Amino acid sequence: MTDWRKSSYSTAGENCVEVSEGAKTCVRDTQHRHLGSLHVSAREWEAFVAVVRPEAT
Repeated sequence: MTDWRKSSYSTAGENCVEVSEGAKTCVRDTQHRHLGSLHVSAREWEAFVAVVRPEAT
């Protein structure tokens, strides 16, 4: 069983993303779970987050 958590950047409305981190990181659309999920390596996920995370000011 995969433990999913809602992204802290998801809005309360329709823009919800869930993430499950383990040997692979999985990402899925909360409202369309039936469509599956994207699976990437920990290294790929870290690179993605480094690009999209807002800079601390």
